[in-house]
Amino acid sequence: MADPKEEQFLDDVESAEADYADVEIDDGAMEVDSLRAERDEFRDKYMRALAEADNARKRAAKDRQEAQAYGGTRIARDLLPVYDNLNRALLAAKEDDSAASTALVEGVELTLKELLNVFDRHGVSRLTPEIGDKFDPKQHEAMFEAPVPGTTAGEIIQVSAEGFMLHDRLLRPAQVGVSSTPAAK
Repeated sequence: MADPKEEQFLDDVESAEADYADVEIDDGAMEVDSLRAERDEFRDKYMRALAEADNARKRAAKDRQEAQAYGGTRIARDLLPVYDNLNRALLAAKEDDSAASTALVEGVELTLKELLNVFDRHGVSRLTPEIGDKFDPKQHEAMFEAPVPGTTAGEIIQVSAEGFMLHDRLLRPAQVGVSSTPAAK
């Protein structure tokens, strides 16, 4: 038979081992939980950084496309008075019936045609409203209003200057006169 003190000692060792085993398991489980939480946090930060980088790439591509399409806005606006002056010179030269004006008219027409070709190559298009069209504040600028018999309010009665678009953006509104005559009842 075993000594009771020895049995008690063995029981105490087994009990201590059981207690110690529980402590190791709990510490290990807590450490695994801590590592999982840290991993999830890093994964979240990684996914957010990845999404932010993708958004920055898309934004840069959009900015690049916009700069390419609309980068010439300032020079195009600066060339519009040149177009207007060439049109005025053409009208004035056509009023003069001398032989010298025929060559001038031809030269101005060719210059104007070339300017319009340059505009077309760079996405600048003309807005040419007609008398009788409905006034559109998104494309037209009302220079004056006047009551004109036989017209309705908001109808274009005179075109002072053509408007221009750069791709889908308004470069300059067409300058028009608008009827203020109320519609007949």
